[in-house]
Amino acid sequence: MKDRTRTNSVESERAVLAGLLDRDAAELENPLDELAGLAETAGADVRAELTQRRDTPDQTTYLGSGKVAELRMLVERHEADVVIFDNDLSPAQTRNLEKASGVKVLDRSELILDIFAARARTHEARLAVELAQLEYSLPRLKRMWTHLSRLKMGIGMRGPGEKQLEVDRRLVEKRIHDLRQELAVIHARRERQVAARHDRRTVSLVGYTNAGKSTLLNRLTGSSELAEDKLFATLDTRTRRWKLPGWGPVLLSDTVGFIRNLPHRLIASFKATLEETRQADLLLHIADASSREVDRQIAAVRSVLAELGVEDTDTLLVLNKCDAIPDPLTREQLLHRYPHAVTISARSGEGVERLRAAASEALARRFHDVDIELSPGNGRLLAWLDAHGEVLSRRFDDERVTVHCRIPGSLVGRISAEEATIRPHRGIESAAPFRDLATG
Repeated sequence: MKDRTRTNSVESERAVLAGLLDRDAAELENPLDELAGLAETAGADVRAELTQRRDTPDQTTYLGSGKVAELRMLVERHEADVVIFDNDLSPAQTRNLEKASGVKVLDRSELILDIFAARARTHEARLAVELAQLEYSLPRLKRMWTHLSRLKMGIGMRGPGEKQLEVDRRLVEKRIHDLRQELAVIHARRERQVAARHDRRTVSLVGYTNAGKSTLLNRLTGSSELAEDKLFATLDTRTRRWKLPGWGPVLLSDTVGFIRNLPHRLIASFKATLEETRQADLLLHIADASSREVDRQIAAVRSVLAELGVEDTDTLLVLNKCDAIPDPLTREQLLHRYPHAVTISARSGEGVERLRAAASEALARRFHDVDIELSPGNGRLLAWLDAHGEVLSRRFDDERVTVHCRIPGSLVGRISAEEATIRPHRGIESAAPFRDLATG
């Protein structure tokens, strides 16, 4: 009899990878490369891979019957403990595949959740992962009870498995409710913390997992944060001071890496952790230039940013690991596709000064550097400038005060001509609004 506690962990287990590819999808040399990286990150020993090209999944077993039989043979040949799919499966499909293969079956979302659970270090990250796991598991509880009787013998006479399933469901639903409330409190507190930094410019590092964000954070700020060559090495936001030309110290935040088909539950659960990204003045989109999948990875990150509602935030594309591109032609083609991107190597330091200058220019284009003349008695406007801009100096005379400040261009129009006169600082015209430089 199987134990009803079904662990999702694949650590030290022999794994067979499987995936369904669209017939029209581009030919990839190793279509399950990323899944293999995820499995190895989770601690699995990958023994074999199986793919099938098909327009639509089989409703019962996702793969066709012939491929399911082939999957069973691979499991037996390699004495595998688990099958991991590069797709999301329904509860029924997972159950049917487990019966057909004779071993545990995990889908892509389940594997990513397992990695997040293993790597979560802070209380906030653990709560977020637990919530995502419970929301994923709730419709799959029946799968954990297949070994118990669920016979229905009339009202009040249902089998023990059915009764325990209802108890488990109520417990899970209550825990989900409690976690959502606790995370809502954390999110509100994080919003207040981020809002309290209104007097400092904020820059957030975003990008595909293992693109080198943590290494770049260490390079730019002189910190020594953990930077491993593993997927999802960072789950918690880390913020450090970064000295930027023309701006002094700005706040630079490293965030959790994104990935293709990132489970929506994780995005929602990590909303508090991603608050730095939502409130940033500038996003540095770090991409692994040496990856053969760089275009797809850039597209995946943009998709997640859109889901977070920050697709309109000013963004600078940074092509990292440019020194790891062996072919000059490949590098030239990449720069042709992204002509306004900044190429760097966070490990060697190549291009870092160009990045500093580009980030400084990007912030300058978003903010207007102006002199505002107003009455000394207009305390309301003076307080508003302190709250929404960066006041650099004040110069008083008998009747007027001149405030030199940087202020977002979107807010300049809120100052009426009756209460103040606005001029570009020292006669320099304010730059046009800065927009996404990722594609030019």
